Amino acid sequence: MGTEGMSADRVAAKGSRADGRHDDSGHGSGGRGGGELPPLWVEEPAIRPRLPDPIRDAAVRSVLIVAFTLIQAVIAFLCTVAGSWLAFPMVLSSVASTVVATWAVLDVWVTRQVWNQRNGVVSVPSSTARQLRRERRRVRRAARAAERSGTGRIGTSETGSLSRA
Repeated sequence: MGTEGMSADRVAAKGSRADGRHDDSGHGSGGRGGGELPPLWVEEPAIRPRLPDPIRDAAVRSVLIVAFTLIQAVIAFLCTVAGSWLAFPMVLSSVASTVVATWAVLDVWVTRQVWNQRNGVVSVPSSTARQLRRERRRVRRAARAAERSGTGRIGTSETGSLSRA
């Protein structure tokens, strides 16, 4: 079987993969119907919703501070083992960094609590979101009741009986 009837793109792609390496499996891209390559990226829905921006900012800041603190503690330990003059200043700054890292982790927790309180979480009984939903539901029920009272229902008619037509 020759390549007379094939376009130049299909001839070039017949024995090569998408990453430019040669495909030795003998299948090539011609084995699929129409020579279509599968998409390189398939969008999948997120399992959990994305964190709100203030919480995510606090979390990233906290992770960076904690990582810096851990690196600083390891350097302080190594300086102490080596007997370097830098050991004492590093230990003091590691203690201060530990306080700052604790503050940063607490900031994530407080930011999350404030966000949940301001914007509402449905699962909490004292939630503002639940209270707003109750009020909206009450307004909708009142509107439906007002609409129903204005028109006659199927079961009631002017004469009061359904048997007479």
